[in-house]
Amino acid sequence: MDHTIQGRVSYGFVSGEMGVPAPGGQILSMGQVLEKHQLATRDYRVAYMQAQAAQRGITVAELQAAADFAGPGVIELPKFETEILDMVRRRGVLGQRIRNVPSTGQPGRYFEQRTIAFGAFTNPRLIAQTAETPQRSERAISMKAISMQINFGLFDVEVTRQQGMFSSLVGKDVEDGITGMLRTSDIALWSGNDTDLANPTTTQYVGGFTQINRTFSIGPTASIVDGIKAEIASIVSNRAFEAKVTALYAHPQMADLIDQEERQNHRQISEVDVTNRDNEVIAGVRVQALTTAAGKIPIIPDWSLPAPALITTGPNTGSHNYYCVIVSEDLIEYHYITTPEPRVFVLGLLGNLATQYVGVMFGAPVFKGKADPGTSAEVDANRVTYAHSVGTIVRP
Repeated sequence: MDHTIQGRVSYGFVSGEMGVPAPGGQILSMGQVLEKHQLATRDYRVAYMQAQAAQRGITVAELQAAADFAGPGVIELPKFETEILDMVRRRGVLGQRIRNVPSTGQPGRYFEQRTIAFGAFTNPRLIAQTAETPQRSERAISMKAISMQINFGLFDVEVTRQQGMFSSLVGKDVEDGITGMLRTSDIALWSGNDTDLANPTTTQYVGGFTQINRTFSIGPTASIVDGIKAEIASIVSNRAFEAKVTALYAHPQMADLIDQEERQNHRQISEVDVTNRDNEVIAGVRVQALTTAAGKIPIIPDWSLPAPALITTGPNTGSHNYYCVIVSEDLIEYHYITTPEPRVFVLGLLGNLATQYVGVMFGAPVFKGKADPGTSAEVDANRVTYAHSVGTIVRP
């Protein structure tokens, strides 16, 4: 029924179910109002999304295909966090600790002292002597190259920037490319497949496992710690050369075997600070150490060492070879051209308007500390490593 109050018309509802008057005169229930609201909202959202998609050149079918959910009144599109989970392995350890030395050229060259004049006892009243000649050997290191290239398409870069998400990806990808080059270098420091420093046979480095020809092995039942200590004692007891062992690099699984053995024998293994190549203590980084004839030697886990290898023949078939390397870090150098770090060149726009980034680094590692065993032949196979040693430990 109608009521007039001071010239205005008000509506009163006397029925049991409340309603809302519609422009056509009918009364809509609350459920009908809610349904019409949802339909109107859905139509508006769909129209809005279609307009936005049309501006970006996206069809309705593509929009629906990309949606996580499409239903009455809603189209849910995927949205990502702006932070990208990045746990990709980066640098190895050895490459961050050894010295970088400018190369003398291509190849780089240096001399290694083999012998000095020692003198001899003689009769003080009848002095007689034999002339001695100090022995020095020339060494050569062929420089190697590592390169990297990334092309960024103009359209994709500008779309990403306009979206306002992942706008820093270009900088991240270039930085990661540089780190990736150093990672490739770090792995090849140990495992490069070239075999001759002076006369290269491949494009890779001559890795430490090739340059170091002194080896030791520890059987499946022998003590790992005792075997390592004995090898270090043998190195530092060399009468001809003064080798200063400074570290034991071990694959992380190998380092864990050492820790297990010490705990089983109820021995407390000590810890030391790890220093970088500038001999500055890296705050907060401590590693376990073995007390040896060369003092406390840090056990440095390095994932870039070869992983344990399954033994497929012989009496230890089914077991694994675990690797470690005793090194004198002062005698490990990376010889470089221009700079030890990668350089990145921006080559400008290509024909397809893609920006090309090219990274390059030139250099090669050398594990010094080899001497010819009293021969004049300058052949790598005749040179004996006296400052480093590669260990193989057999365990299940």
